[in-house]
Amino acid sequence: MKKRIALVLPLLFVPAFAVGKPAAVGAIAQLQGQGGEALGTVTMERAPHGVLLKGSLTGLPPGSHAIHIHEKGVCLSPFTTAGGHFNPMKRKHGLLAAEGMHEGDLPNIVVEADGSAKFEFFLHGALLDEGKKGVFDADGSTIIVHAGPDDYKTDPAGAAGDRIACGVIARR
Repeated sequence: MKKRIALVLPLLFVPAFAVGKPAAVGAIAQLQGQGGEALGTVTMERAPHGVLLKGSLTGLPPGSHAIHIHEKGVCLSPFTTAGGHFNPMKRKHGLLAAEGMHEGDLPNIVVEADGSAKFEFFLHGALLDEGKKGVFDADGSTIIVHAGPDDYKTDPAGAAGDRIACGVIARR
């Protein structure tokens, strides 16, 4: 019996130390303005039922601004190289759209009088994956801040105006 316990105990303890808690999977986008100036970061952290997105930005015009995940990982001014919204399921645009919304549609952010904005959003789904439904597909993805607010209904982009900030989403 002692011999059997001696053989079983190491097997019981090894998996607890070897497996541990899975490493967090995350991403980061360093946003820049039209002139290449650094404007801050947006991070994405995998959670059990989706992704926690957090941002800390500076140097933006005060007011309400649309922020979206866009379909291509290229940020060349005027940022049209980022393509349209991340929308692998080919839905209509807008948080208020009855037909669903793009996976890249996010709530507006509010920039303070000093040009700063801090925000947190929870996105349901597995955006940090590779393949068609993930931001790490073959051509990558970006975070874009627009000049105006998203109206949450106008297809395809919410009537949000020019793209004023862009950051390529990279693994971290």
